[in-house]
Amino acid sequence: MKVLFATYPMAFHTPGGGEIQLLAYHKHLPSHGVEVSLFNPWDPRFHEHDVVHFFSCVGGSVHFCNFVKQLGLPLVVSSSLWVTEDTLHLYPIGEIRQQFSLADFVVANSEIECDTLARVLDLPREKFVSVFNGVEQAFYEPVSGAIFRKQFGITGPFVLNVGNIEPRKNQLALVRAMKAHPDMRLVLIGHQRDPDYASACLEEGGNQVSYLGPLPHDSQLLRSAYAACEVLCLPSTLETPGLAALEAYAAGCAIAVTQVGSTEEYFREAAVYVDPLDINSIAIGIQSARQRGRSADAGTERRALSWPVVVGPLKNIYHSLVRK
Repeated sequence: MKVLFATYPMAFHTPGGGEIQLLAYHKHLPSHGVEVSLFNPWDPRFHEHDVVHFFSCVGGSVHFCNFVKQLGLPLVVSSSLWVTEDTLHLYPIGEIRQQFSLADFVVANSEIECDTLARVLDLPREKFVSVFNGVEQAFYEPVSGAIFRKQFGITGPFVLNVGNIEPRKNQLALVRAMKAHPDMRLVLIGHQRDPDYASACLEEGGNQVSYLGPLPHDSQLLRSAYAACEVLCLPSTLETPGLAALEAYAAGCAIAVTQVGSTEEYFREAAVYVDPLDINSIAIGIQSARQRGRSADAGTERRALSWPVVVGPLKNIYHSLVRK
């Protein structure tokens, strides 16, 4: 079984959760008997593969997907999209619907995401299949928070936010919510996907905010940051569910995360949920998560979200298409 992975050309300029997911699939699927190649536009070799798997529905993606179907190849699309009736106007929804219509299967990150996409786009529910997001095994392994503190000179308690700095991640609301917690710093880690928005966050946060830039995803420093923080807070306008939240969950962090998206399907009672449009809700959520404290035991439920486990269903999806 040979599968070709592709995404839109600019995806790895500021890589986020979707790109990490793609690379994790690439890393772990071979242990399930699936050979994965990364698309090379200078040497595409479409017909050397049994299935093409395209990641994202960014504008223009439909053209690549249409070409794949013209070649007669099975197509899987990872949606990486949370859209509702209230947010339809924010997306090129006609193009997205066309792209998903071309796909043999659309892979979403949760059952609620599958249900929502099928309903909002008026597409057959059986076209959508859920494959949970996962985390690398290293995030379950203990590491000292002192490594991170020493590297960046961070002292005292702090709230951590990991993700690209952009309006969807809602860091500006988090900066404002932190004013209710003057005893703690806010530490931001991630690319500035929207530089103007990032500047507004840092200006309003002042001395309470430390921006450290991006850290390599496999860096021990990132794991140490999860160990050192009081709370990991992701008050995004939506998450499906957010790899940083999953990593923090695996590491035993206290987490406060948006209630919008598929977060509750993953974390159940293990997280505090906040309204991303309500600064007071974010502030209260941080306090509640801080009071809960860390979890020392990486239990069965948390370990079930490791990448080697969660990629298993993809093998069955690919094989079902080859057998048709």
